[in-house]
Amino acid sequence: MVAADGRVLGTGRTGGFRPSVTGTGAAVDVLARAAAGAVEAAGLPFGAGPVAERVSACLAGADLPVEERQLRDAVAARGWGRATEVANDTFAVLRAGADEPRGVAVVCGAGINCAGMTPDGRTARFPALGPLSGDLGGGRWLADQAVWFAARAEDGRGEATALARALPAHFGLTTMAELIEAVHLGGIGAGRLHDLVPVLFAVAGAGDPVARSVVHRQAEEIVTLAGVVLDRLGLLGEETPVLLGGGVLAARHPLLHDAIVRMLAVRAPKAVPRVVTAPPVLGAALLGLDRAGARAGAHARLRDHYGYRTARG
Repeated sequence: MVAADGRVLGTGRTGGFRPSVTGTGAAVDVLARAAAGAVEAAGLPFGAGPVAERVSACLAGADLPVEERQLRDAVAARGWGRATEVANDTFAVLRAGADEPRGVAVVCGAGINCAGMTPDGRTARFPALGPLSGDLGGGRWLADQAVWFAARAEDGRGEATALARALPAHFGLTTMAELIEAVHLGGIGAGRLHDLVPVLFAVAGAGDPVARSVVHRQAEEIVTLAGVVLDRLGLLGEETPVLLGGGVLAARHPLLHDAIVRMLAVRAPKAVPRVVTAPPVLGAALLGLDRAGARAGAHARLRDHYGYRTARG
């Protein structure tokens, strides 16, 4: 909960927000616990009517316009604020890393997404629904690629790679056959394959050609996403921040980061890449201040609270 001058009055935390799994209502119930924590920490009663002029929510699962509307209506129905705005969480990363509401953000975490915005309110983005909408990348994709190449290397269908030993070794196993069996039979949960992303980067960093090709392909896709959005918004000819966020990009793996910077300089010479490590909630709050017409000092005060200023800030 943030005052008009940028002071943070209270914060709250809750569990995961997964509307596509739990349904919109149940997901907003989870969100309500965080809202209640923030309001009560500010010394105000929760649930007795609006407690804020504006609710600014950047939410996972708000991937399609219809989903944004559904989530906005569901959040607005709770009556926390007199106005409610909902956007995809990628916009929070973008605003947290930019000096003004302008630029492009690529988020590469468990999945991958990209969005751009201009000060006049124009936006560009992708559905970000995985392979169904043509997406390529993110931690799960990187892990799946590593396993695919390692499995084929071991049984002779593919090129030799150190991944074939490094991946099973991460789980205390000897061969890919053992790893495949353990995942298939449930001994290793499929979700734990995400743990193999650092292994992939370590093997790639050691010079393995197969692992390096996977990292290079991810860099190409990140630059493609940014380039398309810059073009859609007419920003290719202007100096524009390209914000790189999410766990995979925030880790700044040299092989991946350097490839992105190099390729982006060719695709969009005036783009200014910048890694964003600020919490996304900062971006959501900054967007709220933007909409409320807050003075610049409010934005700086809010950034100071989180100990995060942009490269120019």
